[in-house]
Amino acid sequence: MESLIIIGVVLGLAAAVGIYLWVTYNGLVTLNVRVDEAWSDITVQLKRRADLIPNLIETVKGYAAHESKVFEDVTKARAATLGAGDPSAAAEAENMMQSALKSIFAVAEAYPQLQASQNFLQLQAELVDTEDKIQASRRFYNGGVREMNTRVLLFPNTLFAKNLGFGERDFFEVEDPSAIAAAPRVQF
Repeated sequence: MESLIIIGVVLGLAAAVGIYLWVTYNGLVTLNVRVDEAWSDITVQLKRRADLIPNLIETVKGYAAHESKVFEDVTKARAATLGAGDPSAAAEAENMMQSALKSIFAVAEAYPQLQASQNFLQLQAELVDTEDKIQASRRFYNGGVREMNTRVLLFPNTLFAKNLGFGERDFFEVEDPSAIAAAPRVQF
């Protein structure tokens, strides 16, 4: 009778541990997929912004063809954005893009005819909308990463999460937070 109780307790503990591992693993998988989805949303918005840049450059070039350095910087920043494969590379590209956009809009301020151009105004509005979407996507991604990292680091998850293929994820952080505190000023 005593051995039956011991066997029952051992089986009960094994079942409890098994259920805990199963639930924890499924929760980590769910969070991992959510973070991947959020990263995908960021890349979609970064691509959308990168697709707007050539149109913006061509519109401004028509009025300020002699500003080639500004156009080169914007083109380099666009290439860096499209080539960013992870949050740290994207953050570096984001710094370049913010600086480049500030330059191009500074050039645009010198040309009143450009500021009145319907094409420029439409691109400007689309860019503001895209910047807002990038910021929202970054918040969603970083929230998912926070939740994932917390779950991975909590005890006892930390004992087996890495063995199951789950680790901490990188936040989408920017080296100079003040550079992206707000969308680039594009109102004239």
